[in-house]
Amino acid sequence: MSYKPLPLGLTISKSKIEGLGLFATQRILKNTVLGIIHIHDSRFENNCIRTPLGGFINHSEDPNLQTYSEKDFKYIKTIKEVTTAEELTLKYTLYKL
Repeated sequence: MSYKPLPLGLTISKSKIEGLGLFATQRILKNTVLGIIHIHDSRFENNCIRTPLGGFINHSEDPNLQTYSEKDFKYIKTIKEVTTAEELTLKYTLYKL
């Protein structure tokens, strides 16, 4: 099995939200697991490593993705159908105030 930084059906492109974003190149059904965005590893800052898949997801108050964790991995999955050329987004907070 070979490693691919992005799953089939996804690409990185200019975002209207901020900088670059993660976009669908094909329709993606609701509840589709897209892959791992973080790996827990206490040897690194913030105790995790962010994967390329996790590096370009922008914030939205109306996201089409959510995260879930299993063991040392944090995954993303769609929470609604995503259309071709639609940006994939998460609702997240970068800082704890």
